[in-house]
Amino acid sequence: MPIDPVCSREVDLRSAHSMKIVDGRALYFCCAVCAETFAAQPQSYKVGAQMRLTIGVMGSAADDEPEEGRHAAYSLGKAVADQGFILITGACSGLPYEAARGARDAGGQSVGISPALSLHEHLYEYLSPADVFDVLVYTGSGLMGREVTNIRSSDMVVILGGQSGTLGEFAIAYDEGKLIGVLHGTGGITDQIARITATFHKVTGARVIYSRDPEELVARLRETYETRHFRRPSCFCDAVAASGR
Repeated sequence: MPIDPVCSREVDLRSAHSMKIVDGRALYFCCAVCAETFAAQPQSYKVGAQMRLTIGVMGSAADDEPEEGRHAAYSLGKAVADQGFILITGACSGLPYEAARGARDAGGQSVGISPALSLHEHLYEYLSPADVFDVLVYTGSGLMGREVTNIRSSDMVVILGGQSGTLGEFAIAYDEGKLIGVLHGTGGITDQIARITATFHKVTGARVIYSRDPEELVARLRETYETRHFRRPSCFCDAVAASGR
């Protein structure tokens, strides 16, 4: 279990008083006193041992995306890295590749969830890139099968561009109660998602945030996860009642 950085006690995620994200790392507090003590002097406590959160980026894998969309994806990857989060993509080309390139150039960490069984199959059967990832995870699940691993490995999900495949990824993330960001202005389904979700009559716990600015979107995802969504980050977690908030 996570360790409260102030009192060094184990914190049960199901009963944590609150949490704080510091350099992409999730810090959980057992009580108001510890949370307030940390907030007063955060530099006095070690946070390097805490786990980093992940943001999964899903979108069009086409190589002919417009320059505006590719630039937005690159900026998104940089924003993820600048906040200290680990980037997760489907290890494909197109907009997710640009995001991974941005994260790499910003000094961040990037994980690719490959549909392949091996690097050879990844490169020569799926014709997918391997030059911008710190880690490649070979699922052997194929293009659609790896989507579930991709989403469940992500604490937050961002959708940009894309067509029916990306819509399927959005649907999985929504059904599983994820915190989802939609980067408007990247084409594809992104400008239709608000209209589509308005027709849903199913409470999953998912939250959807919209923005045209990559940095703003990542900042808003962080703030929402930190203050609300951490209490039930997916449908596979017990809901935790707010304590002292």
